[in-house]
Amino acid sequence: MRTPAVLLALLLAAGVPMTLHAQQAAPANTPQPAAPKMDVKKAGLPPVSGKAKAAKPIPQPAKELFGAAKTPAPLAARSIGFYAKGCLAGGTALPVDGPAWQAMRLSRNRNWGHPELVALVEKLALDAKQHDGWPGLLVGDLSQPRGGPMLTGHASHQVGLDADIWLTPMPSRRLTEKEREDLSATSMLAADRVSVDPNIWTASHAKLIRRAASYEAVERIFVHPAIKKALCEATAKDPDRKWLSKVRPMWGHHYHFHVRIDCPKGSTNCEAQPAPPGEDGCGKELTDWLALVSKPPKPEPPGPPKPPRPQITLDQLPADCRAVLASGARVPAPVPATSAKATQAK
Repeated sequence: MRTPAVLLALLLAAGVPMTLHAQQAAPANTPQPAAPKMDVKKAGLPPVSGKAKAAKPIPQPAKELFGAAKTPAPLAARSIGFYAKGCLAGGTALPVDGPAWQAMRLSRNRNWGHPELVALVEKLALDAKQHDGWPGLLVGDLSQPRGGPMLTGHASHQVGLDADIWLTPMPSRRLTEKEREDLSATSMLAADRVSVDPNIWTASHAKLIRRAASYEAVERIFVHPAIKKALCEATAKDPDRKWLSKVRPMWGHHYHFHVRIDCPKGSTNCEAQPAPPGEDGCGKELTDWLALVSKPPKPEPPGPPKPPRPQITLDQLPADCRAVLASGARVPAPVPATSAKATQAK
């Protein structure tokens, strides 16, 4: 029969390649050529491992652990660590109302401190009212019940030895809880930001700060440079200016002044701060500060925002702070996170 030959001639005439015809007709078990091997290193690809590496959990920030503590550690009173890196054992609450003070921002639960700090705030309130004619103190943040880093705000205030005292006099009536949350403190600054406003700042404000600085336990008082300037000018002819060395210029602090006391006796793990210079601080140091605050704030540079600073973890605090958290309450288990972004989202 000539049929196969005729069919072959027709396929060739149609231009069908013989190789394709051969491949289609080849048996299924015909071996295929091997694919060339890729050089992983030359290709810039990571080596393939048989086991996928698990993402390393990010420790829970210490501020979340201490911010969740609602009660003090039932331990002997101790300030542990440094003002900006530590915790508080045996904290005492400043009563929210007293004969010459009212605590503000009660929702924050930051009216706790070492018993010596609480006693000093109460003494300042009573002395200023009795001897200086100050109506009473509006008291801002002290510390959290167990101290430690805070969820918002301060870098210090961690060991129960810092207190913010508003420069707004206490009203003659008791403020409601809502008023204590909503009322704003009054800035003492003039428009130039290097002077106090004479319509707001009074000699009574100066007496209050001087009264606080007069206590031996007070180690430092932070105020805005403009307030330091006003104090220096008001006491220019005063023979006793030693107390001014405790009053330190600092950013902010024109709505309130920040009282810091020394490490109390018995707080063996409390890290003291070097004493301030003995001079009154009304010279070059103040001039330099005034030059700084007079400059307008720098605009944010273009581009993506700077990455957030690493959060302090419990392991970075003094070892005794773990016991402070665990005492009388279970320490919350660290929340695993696979990225810093996940941690910040909480």
